[in-house]
Amino acid sequence: MKKILMIVPAILFCLGIMAQEWHADLTDKWEPVPPIVTPGNGTTPPSDAIVLFDGTDMDQWEKPNGEPVGWKLEDGAMTVVKETGAIQSKQSFGDMQLHLEWRAPAEVVGESQDRGNSGVYIQNRYEIQILDCYENPTYVNGQTGSVYKQHIPLVNACRPPGKWQMYDIIYVAPRFKEDGSLFSPGTVTVLHNGVLVQNHVTIQGTTENVGLPLYKAHPLKQPILLQDHSNPVSFRNIWVREL
Repeated sequence: MKKILMIVPAILFCLGIMAQEWHADLTDKWEPVPPIVTPGNGTTPPSDAIVLFDGTDMDQWEKPNGEPVGWKLEDGAMTVVKETGAIQSKQSFGDMQLHLEWRAPAEVVGESQDRGNSGVYIQNRYEIQILDCYENPTYVNGQTGSVYKQHIPLVNACRPPGKWQMYDIIYVAPRFKEDGSLFSPGTVTVLHNGVLVQNHVTIQGTTENVGLPLYKAHPLKQPILLQDHSNPVSFRNIWVREL
C-alpha cells in the first residue's frame, strides 16, 4: 500500500505535464506569420512606410484644386506661406498610421488661436489641431492635439516654440452603408511627442469651426490635408503606414 501511495503522486505529476503539453498544442498558432518590418532609426521611417515628405521635394503634395503648392521648401522642411492655401497629399488613405513632425515659429507672434496655428485634416475633413500651446491659453477643445471642437486632449505636451514636435496618429476610417448613412464612425488615437493625448476617441463627424459635426458619406480613401492658417508653421518627416 505504501508503494502505491508513492506511485500515485508521480503518475499525477506526469499526467499534469502531459496535459500542459496537450493544451499547448491546441493553443499554439503558427499561421498566419506576421510580415517583417524593419523599424526606423531616428527620423528614418519603417521599411513599409509610404513617405510623403522627406525634405527633398514637395512632389507628393498639391493644392486641393490640383495646382502646385505655394509653400516654401528650405532646410529639409516645408513651411506655410501665408494665403497660398492648404496643401493635400496626392495619394489617398483610409485606415492608417500617420507620422508627421511640425514646428511653430520661434518668434512668438499673436496669442490663442493666432499663434502657430495649422492643422492636419485626416481624409480631408477631420482635423487634429496644430497650435503653439506652450504657455499660450486657448479654448481647450481647440488646443494642440485636440480633435478640433470634439475632443479635448488628455494633456498638453507642447515643446517651446521653434522646437520640432511629433504627431503619431492611428486612424480607423468611418464606414458608410450603400444608402449613404453611417455604418460605423471613425476613431483616432494621437500621441504628441510620444505622449498619449487622444485615446481611441470617436470622430463625431466633420470638425467644424462653427456648428455641430456631421457625417456625410465619402470614399474610404481620401487625401491628408495640411492647413494654411496664415502662420508660418513648418513640417518635415511625413510618412504613412496603411493598416
